Amino acid sequence: MILAGDIGGTKTVLALVDKNKEGGLVCEHEQTFSSLAYPEFTDILQEFLPPETSISAACFGVAGPVVRQRCQTTNLPWLLDGEELKSSLGTGQVKLLNDLEAMALGMLHLSDGDWLELNPNAQAQTGNIAVIAAGTGLGEAILYWDGNRHHPMATEGGHCDFAPQTEQQDALLEYLRNKYPGHVSYERLISGMGFGNIYDFLCEHDFATACLAVPEVNDHEAGIDRNAVISRLGVSGEDALCAEAVRLFVELYGAEAGNLVLKALAMGGVFIGGGIAPKILPLMQDGRFIEAFKAKGRFAGLLDKVSVKMSLNPRTPLLGAMNYFA
Repeated sequence: MILAGDIGGTKTVLALVDKNKEGGLVCEHEQTFSSLAYPEFTDILQEFLPPETSISAACFGVAGPVVRQRCQTTNLPWLLDGEELKSSLGTGQVKLLNDLEAMALGMLHLSDGDWLELNPNAQAQTGNIAVIAAGTGLGEAILYWDGNRHHPMATEGGHCDFAPQTEQQDALLEYLRNKYPGHVSYERLISGMGFGNIYDFLCEHDFATACLAVPEVNDHEAGIDRNAVISRLGVSGEDALCAEAVRLFVELYGAEAGNLVLKALAMGGVFIGGGIAPKILPLMQDGRFIEAFKAKGRFAGLLDKVSVKMSLNPRTPLLGAMNYFA
């Protein structure tokens, strides 16, 4: 029995997986937990695992940097230690992966129906693949091509410096420097919190009248997520300020996806994961994302033919963790 997990800042998904006679994987039990509702990851494990369950191996994709098989989660107060998990689970096979490393691995196991191509000029090419995913945070990874197969490589590229490209983005950076002194990363913009940060910037610069339907703050206990409200009203076009916030979000998302392609020379394409992209699908498809993606000066021609595929399967990181020991 393999224990697999996708551990994120918002939710944690665990699954017990077994192999059938043909060697394929069969999910015996799967459950989703609210990460913020538990003081420690071990509390979720105790609630999830049936008594006397025998685990042969465990793999977890974790939202945070994994160093020497230990991870202090970025958006949670949890510290995960591979050696301690071996002891508590009673198995010598425990692997912690960065969440985007797990997602990248899972993407290699998706079917054609799980993908949506965003670049109308895309041409099939072989090579490295860039993986980017906006959710609670911004994750980035690389699928390195060795000439025969792809290997997932973790990064923390989502925390690199935000680089504005327009006068509006210049003003946005100046605004965020006051809010986050010392460092403004892409994650502050291309993630759930990004909708709120961009909306507040537009309010301060009098782009339009503030929307009465947008709450002042998040209230997780009451189930109030202002970022989700901004996103929903922006996609529907019900509010001008929210619509501009989502438009700018998509513009920044496309630009950073293009940055990652250049850094990894990812001629094999870009895989887009995370929970946000499917929720803003109309704007991801209307050409704004791809326009910003290709706007790389002398390298615009190079990016013009690069495939940009969006994953429609929300279980991709879990699939990666499931297949690590398979």
